[in-house]
Amino acid sequence: MTLRVQALESLLVEKGLVDPAALDAIIETYEHKVGPRNGARVVARAWSDPAYKTRLLAEPVAAIAELGFEGRQGEHMVVVENTPQVHNLVVCTLCSCYPWPLLGLPPVWYKSAPYRSRAVIDPRGVLAEFGTVVGEDVEVRVWDSTAEVRYLVLPERPAGTDGLSEDALADLVTRDAMIGVTRVNP
Repeated sequence: MTLRVQALESLLVEKGLVDPAALDAIIETYEHKVGPRNGARVVARAWSDPAYKTRLLAEPVAAIAELGFEGRQGEHMVVVENTPQVHNLVVCTLCSCYPWPLLGLPPVWYKSAPYRSRAVIDPRGVLAEFGTVVGEDVEVRVWDSTAEVRYLVLPERPAGTDGLSEDALADLVTRDAMIGVTRVNP
């Protein structure tokens, strides 16, 4: 796959269809300015700072902007919190609406028709396929992203992480946990 991408890039540059500097800027953006690491930093701050968590749940766009994350596909955010009683799962049943500034590009499975339909019809089954077994005593809430509203799951903080720094906490958080298909493991 890497060789194919390099060959395609070389061909496009050679034919004058793509500016290599523009490609570098795009790659730089998605590697360092948007992506799951941003969302993980938001989650870690919420776990570390109760006042920030309160702001994040009440006014997510403003709280997220405090950390410097904003932009297209992140203008209208709702943050939903996983608890021992509630597990949240995010889907976009129409297409693939997704909070790019926080999670980067959506994974292929998120855009697939089977995930989009089954997440609504059989959320516990979908979670189990990701290795997340949710007890019958836990309510599963499915949130449908749209062009107007995008969701971020604030996962439960794993037990035994009280002494970890914010950076170490962020290292634990995965994109899939912020979509709700997995949990964060210490």
